[in-house]
Amino acid sequence: MDIYLAGRYGRREELAGYAKQLEAKGHHVTSRWLAGEHEAKDEKPTMMEAQGWAEHDLDDIEYADWLVAFTEGPECTHARGGRHVELGYAIALSRYCFMRIVIIGPRENVFCNLEEVEQFDSFEDFIEGV
Repeated sequence: MDIYLAGRYGRREELAGYAKQLEAKGHHVTSRWLAGEHEAKDEKPTMMEAQGWAEHDLDDIEYADWLVAFTEGPECTHARGGRHVELGYAIALSRYCFMRIVIIGPRENVFCNLEEVEQFDSFEDFIEGV
């Protein structure tokens, strides 16, 4: 399966490790942002750079059969929210074509309670059935 991993950018290295585990099971992870090139600069990106990164992410989601989003608890106060947009985009796509949607962590907002959204407490719980 082609899988997009969505999560807070600060968790990029953790999610890259999960991507390796999924790939070892024969899956393909479409999340180019995990390579770290999206924000591999010290200054704020230009509008053109940011637009390009957003387009990459949307393309990578469209290519995926599954979206796996890593949610955060209420103690997380430094997130920018891109993962919420990615989750919403996947939910919209799933209304017109098959896409499995999974969250790992707490149900962060009302959209995490939709019937098509599966929830697991940990990546270990999720990967057991993959």
